[in-house]
Amino acid sequence: MKRFEGKVAFVTGAAHGIGRATAVRLAAEGASVAVADVDLAAAEQVVAELGVPGIAVECDITSRASVDAAVAATVERFGRLDVLVQVAGHNLANREAVEPGDAQWTKQYDFTFTGAVRCIEAALPHLVPTEGAVVLIGSISGVVALGTNPYAAAKAALSSLVRNLAADHGPSGVRFNIVAPATVATRAFKDPQVLEELKAIYPLRRVGQPDDVAAAVAFLASADAAWITGITLPVEGGLTTGPGHLIS
Repeated sequence: MKRFEGKVAFVTGAAHGIGRATAVRLAAEGASVAVADVDLAAAEQVVAELGVPGIAVECDITSRASVDAAVAATVERFGRLDVLVQVAGHNLANREAVEPGDAQWTKQYDFTFTGAVRCIEAALPHLVPTEGAVVLIGSISGVVALGTNPYAAAKAALSSLVRNLAADHGPSGVRFNIVAPATVATRAFKDPQVLEELKAIYPLRRVGQPDDVAAAVAFLASADAAWITGITLPVEGGLTTGPGHLIS
């Protein structure tokens, strides 16, 4: 199935993990992909493996100049932009805290929320002519209380942003949605035993894989979701069904 034949996608954080899986999935469905990441060497390796036209671009979402340059390079290379997937980001906290200090809140918010805004503002002028789609990677932490407050609050803010953008830009045909994963097996987990132990909290008795998230992203970015905008889609193995499976 080639849902993205003739389309161009810009994916941040695409050198590793969920971003890499997303780039691979979109390419497999026919998209030309800009693999955007601060790790340019790894991004170039991903492009070499895609099997479709692609470009590796260095992109630091904490820098407006970097984001603008990366998007501009993509449009210069392919002449259009149809899909923005903002994946780059992670939990900057090294401990759970109610009040970790202004600096940690500010840094996390800039990275998670304002970083997404930078990407959207750079891409939007190019998405309007193609009636494109924006998919942000949120977190189930922004939907239910799971701790690490700065990260959770910044991810939750993305849902409000997407609802407002969906309303503002619906008449232009540009759609905005979020995929909110729970635990996904990425390089963020240094100890495999942690992932093994976390399986028990999920009704499906496994943690997610990057491909699970990439599949949801591809759906929301595609014409199959042409009448879906402004939503946050949990991709979470049943975590939010409640604790019944833990006590039954």
